[in-house]
Amino acid sequence: MAAVRAAGDSGPAPVDKWNPPDCGDMDLRIAADGTWFYMGTPIGRPALVRLFASVLTREGERFVLKTPVEKIGIRVDDAPFQAVEMAEEPGADGRTLVFRTNLDDLVRCGPGHGLRFAPGAAPGAFMPYIHVRNGLEARLTRAVSFDLAAAGEVRGVEGREMFGVASGGMFFPIMPAAELDRLAS
Repeated sequence: MAAVRAAGDSGPAPVDKWNPPDCGDMDLRIAADGTWFYMGTPIGRPALVRLFASVLTREGERFVLKTPVEKIGIRVDDAPFQAVEMAEEPGADGRTLVFRTNLDDLVRCGPGHGLRFAPGAAPGAFMPYIHVRNGLEARLTRAVSFDLAAAGEVRGVEGREMFGVASGGMFFPIMPAAELDRLAS
């Protein structure tokens, strides 16, 4: 995976240290495909989207842009980010899966950056998400979801055979192995 951060980029702002007044909501929306819209129009400047994303956080069910002087609510259709690429890094605890988001953040799956699986539309289908930061997740694109499933294995979890993915010394169960066998037949 290519290096994606520019020299001197310090990453997201320390939004968890700020407690500004709430200034309501604005007409800013992140669509399910990761496109950012202002007043119904796509934001075409990637640098502006990255700037907004650097001050994005979640407070309960609400997504907000937070600066030291104000916070403003925005709408997010699904997850604010998309995981568009996956790679593997070897490590002492086995492999670590590394995801690149549509905004070029790198997320190493493991403690603090776990995978979550929501039920999909079809039987046995699932939608994977990875925790990025501050309660924000990236939904894995369809292609990356297939890569993730290909990296899966069966392990015993609490006395039950589960199909899942190992990364960063952790195991993330996706579904019972029996369900996977039923889908394959």
